[in-house]
This record gives sequence, structure tokens and C-alpha cells, in this order.
Amino acid sequence: MSNSVIQLIVLAAIAVFLVLRLRGVLGTRDGFEPDPIEEHRADRRYELSDDDGDGENAATDEDITDHVDTGSPAYAALVAMKQVEPSFSLGEFLSGARQAYEMILVGFEKGDMDEIRPFLSDDVAAAFDGAIAARGRSGQSVDVQYLGTRETTLAAAEFDTGTNVAELTVRFLGEMIVATRDADGKVVEGDPKTPRKQRDSWTFEREMGAADPNWKLVATGA
Repeated sequence: MSNSVIQLIVLAAIAVFLVLRLRGVLGTRDGFEPDPIEEHRADRRYELSDDDGDGENAATDEDITDHVDTGSPAYAALVAMKQVEPSFSLGEFLSGARQAYEMILVGFEKGDMDEIRPFLSDDVAAAFDGAIAARGRSGQSVDVQYLGTRETTLAAAEFDTGTNVAELTVRFLGEMIVATRDADGKVVEGDPKTPRKQRDSWTFEREMGAADPNWKLVATGA
């Protein structure tokens, strides 16, 4: 056997050895496997932490931690909400609350309850009806122009594990132009040309896991 043939056999043996070593270290791919980069992106919403101090890692949802501290009562309440309704998103809720704030505020100022009534509790709807009726009896009307919501912040979260009822309190800072006119059209409150800031703290309520996805406004305050 020539030297060249022997060298080829040796090189082939070395190549087989290296392939086997690499398969042992890297493993094999059979069928479809998620791209490691895409897996990392999909998991970025969660990080591992040991919040309860028991030495075991638990998933911390950034959808919650973006808005509240992990050691707060609100965090515990929100985690419990998601255990009942995993699809619940705090970020989406706040976005919806921002839109509801404008719609309800403008509807109340204009005295138009038809569109906003489904989003109000019976007590809040009764209070709004009373205020609108009082304006009507005095012949007053309101001009309103909503300029935008400048801040939307979660202030508190509570969850009743017995009833699965959740309450989320949100602080809003809006900007609008509001002018109240008497029966003669004279401005008696506000300014039809000057914007004003509107600060409110509203509490929304819903039964988690229920078929109805709508939250209802159950309390208002400054």
C-alpha cells in the first residue's frame, strides 16, 4: 500500500472522529427548531427572579413590572388576575382606559349618555344623569374640545380571589377646552379659548375570566 493511500485513510479517520465529537457537543437537529434569536425575542417579556425568597425562580411579567414594583400589593393583585385570566394585558388595559377616559369625559360634558352608559356602573351613571339633568334645568350648555391625554398611570390594583372581581385605579392628566354657557349663551364657567388641565383618578372594575371583556367605571375622583 502506497504512502499516499495510507495518508488518505488516516485523514478520513481523523475527519470521522471530528464529526462525531462535534455531534456530541452540538447535538443534532431533526425537523423544525425555533431560531435561537427568535426564541430570545419571544422570551424577552419574561425574566427570572426570586421574589418570594424561597430559592426558586419564578417568572416576572414585564407587562406588570413596567408599571408597578414587584414588592407592591398591586403587583400581587395583578399576578393573581393573570392566573385567572392569562390573556389579560395590563398594557392593553391602560391603552383602552386612556380611550375610555376621553370618550366618557366628553360624553358627560356634552350630556350625551347613550354611547358611554354601557361603560358605567349604575351608581356612576346615576350621578352623571343627575349632573346633566341639573344643567338642563338651569338652561346651561357646555362647549367642549378634547385636546389629548397627557398621562395615564396605574395608581392601584385590587383583586378579590373569592369573586374574581378586579379593581384598577388609573390616574389621568387630560387637556381640554370647556366652557359652560347659560340660557342666553353667556359663558358662566370655563373659557372657550383657553385650554385647561383635567386631573382625575378613576377606578374600573371587572370580573376576571368572565365572557364580557368590558371594564366599567365604578368610581371617580380628583
